[in-house]
Amino acid sequence: MLEAHGGPPRPGRARLSRSGDFDRVFRHGRSVAGRELVLYVFPRGDQGARRLGLSVSRKIGGAVDRNLVKRLLREAFAAESHGLPAGTDAVVVARGGSKALAEREGLAGMRRALNELIAEAVRRAGGAAPSEAGGA
Repeated sequence: MLEAHGGPPRPGRARLSRSGDFDRVFRHGRSVAGRELVLYVFPRGDQGARRLGLSVSRKIGGAVDRNLVKRLLREAFAAESHGLPAGTDAVVVARGGSKALAEREGLAGMRRALNELIAEAVRRAGGAAPSEAGGA
């Protein structure tokens, strides 16, 4: 079954929603910063789903701009999160350049920026990115 956005359905619990979850990632996780985004990752220690939390402040712009950035980040994370180990909580903080990136390059730009941060986070953690089942 496909969702309205045309992709496969996503698990409902693949998002961080409790402030305690965000606090744990910010306090105990590792961060990697780029020009447009900051990625915080925290391994939960289980083999559950990779969960995403977003922080998009009003510095990015009005509600329409923030929602565009959040939508693109959710889609980019769904496409690129396979680079993180299972059971990882991730928080993506949008910086001022994220709105310009979203308007200039759209989903492809967000995917590229997020993929670079994920690769750097995995490299710093000393592990190789896990391969997708059936992937090369």
